Amino acid sequence: MDGKLELRETQKLEGHSDRVWSLAWNPVTGTGGVPAMLASCSGDKTVRIWQQGSSKSFDCTAVLEETHTRTVRSCAWSPSGKLLATASFDATTGIWQQIGSDFECVATLEGHENEVKSVAWNASGSLIATCGRDKSVWIWEMQSGNEFECISVLQGHAQDVKMVQWHPFADVLVSVSYDNSIKVWVEDGDDDWHCAQSLGESGSGHTSTVWALSFSECGNRMVTCSDDLTLKIWDTSGNPSQTSGDGYAPWQHICTLSGCHDRTIFSVSWSSEGVIASGAGDDALRLFVENKDNVVDGPSYSMLLKKDKAHAMDVNSVQWNPKDPQVLASASDDGSVKIWELVGVSQ
Repeated sequence: MDGKLELRETQKLEGHSDRVWSLAWNPVTGTGGVPAMLASCSGDKTVRIWQQGSSKSFDCTAVLEETHTRTVRSCAWSPSGKLLATASFDATTGIWQQIGSDFECVATLEGHENEVKSVAWNASGSLIATCGRDKSVWIWEMQSGNEFECISVLQGHAQDVKMVQWHPFADVLVSVSYDNSIKVWVEDGDDDWHCAQSLGESGSGHTSTVWALSFSECGNRMVTCSDDLTLKIWDTSGNPSQTSGDGYAPWQHICTLSGCHDRTIFSVSWSSEGVIASGAGDDALRLFVENKDNVVDGPSYSMLLKKDKAHAMDVNSVQWNPKDPQVLASASDDGSVKIWELVGVSQ
C-alpha cells in the first residue's frame, strides 16, 4: 500500500430500471479459468447476473425476474456458489439455482410479516439468516432437495433490522438495526439461539441506525457503518459463546472513524488484503487501512483515498471481489453498477 493509489472506474454496468440495492460476488468464480460472476438486485424487482468475458469486461448473462413482486433488497451466494438467495420487500426470500445458462427459483422462504431486508449464508452453507422490517431475524436450515426449515426466530431488536451477516468461520450471526444496536447471536445447542452480546451506545456503539457490517478475512475484526456518519472497528476475536455473569464482553470497540462522509454510510466491505471500502448517501466511496506504525494506543485506521462523485446518486452497496482484492463493485440509486480497480499511480 506504499505510494499513491487511485480507484479507477473500469466499467459501468447498466440494465436495471430502478435503484440498485445490493451486490454479491460469486465466491467460487474468478479463479482457475472460471470467469468472475457478480449478482445485483434492484427496485425493479429483478436480479441481474453479470459475467466477465474474455476481454475482462462484464456482460449481463441472466435476468432473474417474474418471481418477486416488489423490490429485491439483498442477494447472497451460497459458499459453493451454486445457489443464490434473494430477499425481497414482498416478504419472501427466493433460492435460485443455475440450470444450464438459466437460473430457476427452486425454493421460496416465507414467514416474515413484511419487507425482508437482508439474507446471508453461514460459512458451511447449512444455514441461512434473514431479517426484516418486522424486527425479527430468522434462521433457516437447509434440508435435502433444496428444502429449508425455519429453526429459530430471534426477537431482540426494537426496530427494523437492516442487515444480517455470519462470522467467516464460526456459527455466530450478527444483526444491525434501526434501533442503533449491533446484536451477536449464538446457538446454545439443539437449534436454540440467543443474543450473546448487544453492542450499543453504552459500549461505544453507534448513535443512529446501523446499516451494514463486514468482517475482516480472518474474522478477528468487524467494521460497522451508520447513519451517525461513522465507521466503527470492533475486536471480534473473543468467543461470544463464553459469556460470564461478571459483565465480560467478548467483542470490544477498537476505534471510530468519523468525518469521512457527510451523509449516511450505507455499505462497508473489508477486502482480503485488509482494505475497508465504504459507500454513502454523499455519492462517494472511501477506502481505509490500518496504521501499522502507531500501535501504542491500540490499533488505528486512516483514510487511504476518497472518490467523490463515484455515482450520480446514493451509493447503496460496495463489495470487494474475494478472488481479486483490487477489484471493487459499487451499486447506486442511479441504477448503475460500477467496477473499480485499485491501482498504483506513478509519481
